[in-house]
Amino acid sequence: MADAGVALVASWLEKASNDLKTARIIGAAADGPLDTAIYHCQQAAEKSIKGYLVFRETAFEKSHDVVRLVRQAEAVDDRFAQFLGAAELLTPLAWQFRYPTDLVGEEPTRAQFDEALEHAQTVYDFVLNTLPAETHPA
Repeated sequence: MADAGVALVASWLEKASNDLKTARIIGAAADGPLDTAIYHCQQAAEKSIKGYLVFRETAFEKSHDVVRLVRQAEAVDDRFAQFLGAAELLTPLAWQFRYPTDLVGEEPTRAQFDEALEHAQTVYDFVLNTLPAETHPA
């Protein structure tokens, strides 16, 4: 992979890492809005998988559908199948809590946030451990 490609993969993974950090910071604050924190969990998983797909030179559509991204990654590496359940949980978080509650329902619970964060971290760690060190964020 050319240097520009390696840098792009690292950029995707850096953004994913920043989303994880943001989710943790917000989630740890006594009055941290979990609707915002849980959104960053979805974003971290999405960007991690997109970074993997860029490394594997696999095109993907502009989408927040983590299930679709996992299926694309699974076509390249069948180990991604283990993340289908996590992807099903994470995908709706791109929109589920982003709008007023009268439009989408209740706010996320601490348990929902903790589960989303765990899944996002697991996906990120898997991608990082799958890709060579030169693609890892600084």
